[in-house]
Amino acid sequence: MMKTRLPTLLFAAALAVGSAFAADAPGKGIKVQPLQSSNAEESFQTLLVARALQKLGYEVAPSKEIEYATAHVAIANGDATFMAAHWSPLHDDFYKNAGGDAKLSRKGTYSTNAAQGYLIDKKTAEQYKITRIDQLKDPKLAKLFDSTGDGKADLTGCNPGWGCEAVIEHQIDKFGLKNTVSHVQGSYAALMADTIARFKKGQPILYYTWTPYWVSGVLRPGQEVVWLEVPFSSLPGEQAKLDTKLPNGKNFGFVLNSQHVLVNKEFAAKNPVAARLFETMQLPVGDINAQNLRMRNGEDKPADIARHVDGWIKAHQKTFDAWIETAKAAK
Repeated sequence: MMKTRLPTLLFAAALAVGSAFAADAPGKGIKVQPLQSSNAEESFQTLLVARALQKLGYEVAPSKEIEYATAHVAIANGDATFMAAHWSPLHDDFYKNAGGDAKLSRKGTYSTNAAQGYLIDKKTAEQYKITRIDQLKDPKLAKLFDSTGDGKADLTGCNPGWGCEAVIEHQIDKFGLKNTVSHVQGSYAALMADTIARFKKGQPILYYTWTPYWVSGVLRPGQEVVWLEVPFSSLPGEQAKLDTKLPNGKNFGFVLNSQHVLVNKEFAAKNPVAARLFETMQLPVGDINAQNLRMRNGEDKPADIARHVDGWIKAHQKTFDAWIETAKAAK
């Protein structure tokens, strides 16, 4: 069952602001159902797509919150229309299991160069010369990051259902860390708030994160924290054959991801204007990071998110208008 909770309540209220559209728009009378995960920061990307759809005349319903695996199935089955945060290759297993290209479409690239990996505070890294996560097989080093008293390093990890949790669990196993590292899961935002609080007290921290997201604007790689490398490439499922080593020789355990607007294939075929829009829209990672940081700093009310989206459109009006005109040309 699809739920409507905080992130989607924010989206619903923000969606209501400025929802008028032209009477002769190509999407008039066609209803669209967006989905997003429990990550509230996805509201920005989702609402921007919704604004463009509204401009084309589509009736966009309030977004519903549902985690990625189930969201892929819901969209494939036609119970929903799109989600704006499909990560590839991170979500490739979800895509395949929901029916793949036969039921879904992910043409175009909404944003690129989304990075993921493990980080520790720079002070501890330099003091103990820690550069790779597999060094935490050493119980003495692992204990530095123990915040619960069990002697194991506590890795602030990924919410169940997001996809990244499967990679973390796989790598803990393959890198020989099961006996010395605990994957701490729950509400990622709350866990990171605790992690940052411990950092501010001068305590060692170990965590997983990704970009675009606000965390790297607070704990800045190369300044407060450093990335940890992995001993070799190892990913689960559909990503198993991918090499995570970067051109510079560094290996942080994850390939760079791209984000796509995932859409029901039948809807895309019947609505070429919307399909062309999804293929055309592109949002810089830096802009997502900046907006997410504003949310983290307290600008997280529906009116704030609507203001962020509408402010982005105003600042990039030519780009937004070009998306609309390109989409209309697909009629």
